[in-house]
This record gives sequence, structure tokens and C-alpha cells, in this order.
Amino acid sequence: MDELAIGMDLCDTYTKISCFEEEKSWTIPTVICKKKNTDEWYVGKEAYGLVLTGTGIMVDKLLSLVMKDGTATIEGVKYGAAELLKKFLERVLELPEKEFGPARTGHIAIALPKTEKRLLDVLFSCAGSMNIPRERFHVISHTESFVYYVMSQKKEVWATQVGLFDLSDERLAYHELKVQRGMKRMIVQAETQELEESFNLDILENTAGARMADRILCSCGERLLQKKLYSAVFLTGKGFDRLDWAENFRKLLCSKRRVYGEADLFARGAAYLAADCLREKTAYPFACICEGRVKATVSVAVKQREREVQMIMASAGDSWYEARSSVELIADGQDYVDFSITPLDVKKKRTVRIPLEGFPHRPDRTTRLAVSVGFLDENTMAVAIQDKGFGELFPATDAVVRQEVMI
Repeated sequence: MDELAIGMDLCDTYTKISCFEEEKSWTIPTVICKKKNTDEWYVGKEAYGLVLTGTGIMVDKLLSLVMKDGTATIEGVKYGAAELLKKFLERVLELPEKEFGPARTGHIAIALPKTEKRLLDVLFSCAGSMNIPRERFHVISHTESFVYYVMSQKKEVWATQVGLFDLSDERLAYHELKVQRGMKRMIVQAETQELEESFNLDILENTAGARMADRILCSCGERLLQKKLYSAVFLTGKGFDRLDWAENFRKLLCSKRRVYGEADLFARGAAYLAADCLREKTAYPFACICEGRVKATVSVAVKQREREVQMIMASAGDSWYEARSSVELIADGQDYVDFSITPLDVKKKRTVRIPLEGFPHRPDRTTRLAVSVGFLDENTMAVAIQDKGFGELFPATDAVVRQEVMI
């Protein structure tokens, strides 16, 4: 592929960039620094160099700043969090551009620890300001990036369950993946647990702290891995850059299991997705059910040629942030709309009825309904049903019903 597929692992303390075709990667702190008395901005080692010499003013924890809609005042000028994040992304993307040329940039995929709406809104706004087309800019969760990374390996790696421990300054998390076959379409499910036993990596600098950290991980491993058959277990995050401090945890993991270390796992998983977007046909013909994805299919029963069929409004595996649909229906003797919520376990299928409260009473088949569905997060669907009337005989009214539905 001539175009470059760029994957990025964007966190509060660090950012990793991976280029799919060139197998080139960078790791830099997530900070932006303004050189004093200039309009020049820097990232990475250059940023820290300016701060150390007293010639620069630095802002860190950019994602946290975005989530609280914060600002930073630099030399008397107030900068919004979104503007600072945009400046950071611009400088970060210059790294592969300087290496391989800006004309080669194709698709960009960013992996986040959590796909929260405010952060997603700001990232897509930044992409628009940077003239990156929407269809070439993708944002996914760490969990989904893990899926793409694992499913890009040999089949023997994901033959049964796959585990991942992520240990960083920010968190200790465990991800688990399994593949369901024997269905019309292969399904890959992945779940993430934020572990309460997380600890500051500074404790690894002394012997007593390292022993305690080893005991903590052993306790987590025994609880999470017991009585399960794994085809592979992965380790990622700054805490696993070296394993000499985790002797007992290492022994626990390596007992009859394949164990792999991959420092850039989330950035590489994002790069695999970006590369797939450059292909005419996907290399990943499966539905992905994980954080950031809708976990159930939502449909409405409608009649077509006197036969009742289910009109799908959102499918399991869709990105909740991108999943939006609208349809116009004609009410036929009913003052409600029924939504079918069908998870992977069809035994848990249920119906959610939304009454058309406040709608005018009209003869059958003389009320058009505009039904819109979107998502506030992966677990919450927002429904709006509006009265569109029926031509000049029955003009539209202001009647509308809005309801949030838990998926």
C-alpha cells in the first residue's frame, strides 16, 4: 500500500505511534510546550528540553484537561483544552510525516483507554480542524485495539481465550478475548476490567515495593486466570518493560501458557485497523463486541406487503458513537412503538415499548412517525419519535417523545 496507516495509543501520560507498513514506532509524553516569547510549540524530548532550560512553558495531562473542559494560561493567553490537544496531535503526526512524507498519510486510528463522548467529540473536531477527512479518522477503545492486534496473529494465538494484562502509570487493567464460531458470522467478544489493585510504578524502584507489586499481580492472576484454557496471554504497558521484579507472577503466567510481551500493542492494533481501511475487502470478517461497540441489535417491527419484518436500527458490533439511524413509519392502529433489543444471547431478547404520549388521535394509517435512534454511550440508546402528520388532511404537530433506553 502506498498510503500510510498510522495507529496511535493516546493516553494521559504517554502517546505511542505506530506505522503499519514501515514497522516504525515512537513513544513520547503526552505534553505540549510553548517556547517563550514565540509562537512555536513542541512535544516529546524537545518540550522537556525547553522546560529544563527555562525557555518553555509546558502543559501535561491533556486528556484530563479535555474531560473537565479546562484551560491553561500561557504568557497571559488562555488556551482551551481542545486547542492544546489539537496542537499536540499536529506535532505528533509530524513524526511519521517527516520520516515518510506527508503525502503518504492515509488512515489514522487512535486507541483510547476509554471511549468517552466528550473526548470523542473533541478528537473528531480536532481532525476536522486539521483537514483530516472524517472517513480517514477513526477512534477506538484499547479493548477494540486489542481485538485487532490479536486477530492479526496466527490462528493458534486466538484458538481459545486470550488474556492481556496492561500495567501503566495510569492503571492496571485486564482484557479477555474469545472467538465464537459456528454462527452465520464469526463474533469476537472482548471485555475489560479496571483492577482496583493498581499501584504507582515508582514502588518498583525498591526491593520491598517490587515484592509487594509481585504479590498483587499474583493475586490478580490467580483470580482471573484460574480454571480457564488460554491459547495466549499478553503483557503490555510501562510496568512490563522489564519483568525481573515479577518473578512469581511470571512463573504463574508461564505455567502451560504462551506468554508474549508487546510494548506497543494498542498502537499496533490501531495501525492494523487503519491498514484494513485501506483495503478493498476487509481482512477481519467478524462482528466485534467490546467497549465502544453496541452489544445488542435494535430493531422495530414493521409490515411490508402484509408481512411483519424487523427493521434494524442498530446492529450488535456497531460503533456506538457512529450508530445513528432515522426512519419514517405509518402508525397502524397503535399508539406506541415497540423496539426489540436482541443481545448475542437471544434468550435475553426483550421488547421496549415507548407510548406515543401527547400525540393526536387520528384514524388508522394517517399518522407518520419520524423515528430516530442514537447512542449516548455503548449502554444507553436515545430514541426520539416525532409526529409528522399526514399531508394537508392531518398537519404535523409539535408532539415528540424522547426516551433513553438501557441496552
